[in-house]
Parts: sequence; structure tokens; C-alpha cells
Amino acid sequence: MLTRRHAMGAAALGLTLAAASSSFAQDWKAKYPELTLGVIPAENASTTTDRWQPLTAYLAKELGVPVKLRVANDYAAVIEGQRAGNIQLAFYGPASFARAVITGVKTEPLANQKHETGVNGYYSVIYVRADSPYKSIDDLKGKTLAFVDPNSTSGNQAPRFFLQRAGKDAEKFFGKTFFAGSHENAVLALAQGTTDAAANLWNSETDTTITRMNAKGMLKDISGKELTQKDFRVVFKSDFLPEGPFSVLSTLPDDLKSKIKQALLDLPKKDKATFDKLSDGKDLSLEPVGLKDFQPIIDMVRFNDEQRKRS
Repeated sequence: MLTRRHAMGAAALGLTLAAASSSFAQDWKAKYPELTLGVIPAENASTTTDRWQPLTAYLAKELGVPVKLRVANDYAAVIEGQRAGNIQLAFYGPASFARAVITGVKTEPLANQKHETGVNGYYSVIYVRADSPYKSIDDLKGKTLAFVDPNSTSGNQAPRFFLQRAGKDAEKFFGKTFFAGSHENAVLALAQGTTDAAANLWNSETDTTITRMNAKGMLKDISGKELTQKDFRVVFKSDFLPEGPFSVLSTLPDDLKSKIKQALLDLPKKDKATFDKLSDGKDLSLEPVGLKDFQPIIDMVRFNDEQRKRS
């Protein structure tokens, strides 16, 4: 039989637990009165800021503390920002996340995007101009290839790995290689004739760096002619790659990590406009991921490191 004393005790216990929960929240807010979201520079700085700034406003509302955006100058800057503890939440490419793990950054993946294709991943491709004489990867022997960034998955690590598996050492097969700095810059180099080929990402026929640049009116050749996906040809395509993760510092309080993860998973329904902004409406959801999901990429980066040491 529930007595008044029992009821009062239960109520007191509830108040105690609520107070403890509130205390925990205040504890992490005292230590982290502001959070920073670091983002790799897949696009130019202004485009990246426009795409990601709404997410910081959403996260600030959900977490109850200000969240500022840091658009890194290169992929390594996100890694080093987390290593230093200055970037609490990061959006990585899979290879830059792998590099962070390999070099001892205490970071853990929370979620990644499911694309309109229904999968949490994409491909690396090598593009040439459709009006070029290059029909296959073999035609590019001795030619110039634009990579994206040393820590880009689709723009460097994956093409190197899968070309090597096909018997082609990138540094020996191509006459010249260089890093363009971003996916957009690599495509522009190809469009404007400063490279014969460019490595890049490919989500689907209707979602690539090229389609996104074309939608923004920023893809033109040297004469000023506007280019579309049809003006480029894929001559090499990797195996399937897992999409890069949102990843938090492992040293953050567990309740804060849980709140960030839940906020991300809730984003597509709670703030669809902000979610759609991240992919021009091409993604379906954010899905939970763990370290094991990126083990193949970690192995790939380690393999590439070993190959570089031997050359």
C-alpha cells in the first residue's frame, strides 16, 4: 500500500534526481560555455560558411550554449584543432577522421549522412573533360592530375589506394600531380584547362561537386562558358566509401556528447531547412556510426602511408 510517506519520499527522490541532472548540465556548461564546430574546406570559404552557419544556430538552441563555426583552411587544421581541444565538434571526411585517429587525436564519431541513394557513403572518381581525347585511366599516363588535399578521401587517399591496387602508382603513372586545396578548386582547374584530370567526390548522378557548383552558377571554362555534368567524363571510380562523420572529442562529458549526438540525429525532423542546407536537399537523414565503420578507411590511410615511405 502506497502511504503518504512513500509518496513524499518518491517525490523527494524525483526532485533530487532532477537537481542532480541539472547540476551535471551546469557542470559541463561551466567548463564549456561555448562550443566550436570545425568543418573541412570541401568548398570555398564563403560557400562553406553559408552552408554550415545555420547548423551552429540549431545546435546552440538545442544545447543551450553558443556554438561558433570554424571553417578550416585545410583538412589538417580540423585535426589539429581537435588535438588542441579547440574544436569540440568536427565534421570530417572519412580519411581526415582516420588521420586524426591514427595520430592519436581523442575523437569519436557520432553520425553521418544518408544520401538520397539510401546509403551512408559515396565514391571517389577521376574526371576528365568530355571534349578531351581521354577515354580511360590508361590514356592519362604521363598527364597532369589535380588532387584535392592530402587528407581528402575522394580527392587523394582513395584514388591513390585504388589506383595502386590497379597497378598504377600515382606519382609514377602521372606526369605531374598537385593539390588544388578543395573539391571545387580541383574541378575549376579541370574546367579551365590547368589540369588534364581531377580527383573528386561522387554521390550519385545528380549529386556531385560539379552539380552543386553548376547550381550556384560558379562552373565556367576559361572562355566563360557555363559547364554542366555532361561536360565531364568519369574515367576511374573507387569502391564504395563510408561518408565522413560528425565527431566529438572523447574527453567531453558523456552527457554533453549524448546531447550533441541526439541533436544531430534529430536535425532532419526538427529543422529540415538547416539539414537540407548541408546537402542542397540531397540527403535523407543522419545515422549513428561508430569507430568500426571507419576501420577500412583507417587501414587504407595506413597502407598509403607505407607506400609513401617505400617510394
